[in-house]
Amino acid sequence: MEEKEKMLSGLLYDANYDKSLIDERTKCKSLCVLYNSLPPANIDERNKIIKKILGSTKENFLIEQPFYCDYGYNISIGENFYANHNLIILDPGKVEFGDNVFIGPNCAFYTPQHPLDFETRNKGLEYAFPIKVGNNVWFGGNVVVLPGVSIGDNSVIGAGAVVTKNIPPNVIAVGNPCRVIRKITEKDKIKFEV
Repeated sequence: MEEKEKMLSGLLYDANYDKSLIDERTKCKSLCVLYNSLPPANIDERNKIIKKILGSTKENFLIEQPFYCDYGYNISIGENFYANHNLIILDPGKVEFGDNVFIGPNCAFYTPQHPLDFETRNKGLEYAFPIKVGNNVWFGGNVVVLPGVSIGDNSVIGAGAVVTKNIPPNVIAVGNPCRVIRKITEKDKIKFEV
């Protein structure tokens, strides 16, 4: 089995020394540098490059610069996806975002996990677990989501949270480690005169 197959299967794989994975990361990171260097007003060209980087996108999305990822092809974003400045996605594992996901600045989504045993870790071996984000999820600034986490529809993750475990739908979750503090209710709806 090739290292890429191991990586995509959640098995221990050689992240540091496998030439094909290094080449794929280099190609992706070169596209990220190009994307990040474009003038912000050049939306059409920015979107073309993002579509080359990511595995799949819907029609409407905006990822503010800078943006960084490892492979890109393991990332899918839904309709009306918005990410503020400095989004980092380490994607040896799949990272899926639903529709209407809003991500604050300086957020990070990490699928790789390093072995606790230093001898294995020093060989450049790691494994990756997917991250899945439902629809209508909002992440405050400086949130970190760790490997293997799923976040349910309509939830809000408070600024600075470190998400280590699954978060159910329709809740507000905060802290380090992130924990649910309450359900989102009808009382949370704000009515505006138009």
